[in-house]
Amino acid sequence: MSGCAMNLPRIALLSLLLSLGPVLAGCDKTPPAEPPLAGSSIGGPFTLIDQQGKTVRASDFAGKYRIVYFGYTYCPDVCPVDMQNIGGGMAKLRPTDPDLARKVAVIFISLDPERDTPDVVGKFVSAFGPDIIGLTGSAKAIDAAAKEYKVFYKKAQPEGASGYLINHSNAAYLMGPQGEPIALLSADESPQAVADELRKWVQ
Repeated sequence: MSGCAMNLPRIALLSLLLSLGPVLAGCDKTPPAEPPLAGSSIGGPFTLIDQQGKTVRASDFAGKYRIVYFGYTYCPDVCPVDMQNIGGGMAKLRPTDPDLARKVAVIFISLDPERDTPDVVGKFVSAFGPDIIGLTGSAKAIDAAAKEYKVFYKKAQPEGASGYLINHSNAAYLMGPQGEPIALLSADESPQAVADELRKWVQ
């Protein structure tokens, strides 16, 4: 576990969340009959606040693919890297596959309601792309959303430190137009890996 997130290998994380069965060979470019997360219970309703202070519900994204990532803006290491790769992946898509890129909403959900106000979240997500949606809310609302997505998180106070960290599982979920779980994106790898996976799954 790092100071920010439990950076589990993607196959191990798949197993932990789902016990799905065979994992697809990474070199096979042909989409399988069924996505890796198909049939899992990941995802569900949420009601949170965006960077403009407006109420946002999961149902607002009906009809769009969505990348859902849980983290926090004070994260010292993993979250910024993952968000950079997600934003970079979208940036690679826009010039070459603009229609595909328009089908995808990127959603960052804070796990730190004490510090992550709408304004703070807005400034954070704007560093990674022009259209990323930053969401925060009450502790109760965030906890409910995290449970829907099977996200573990816990506040940690390092000895001698004045501030706190939030240890959390990190995964970039690709959800379908009806909110169905599709796959875990390689947000810990590179923008190109994210772009390639979006081309594979977004129809």
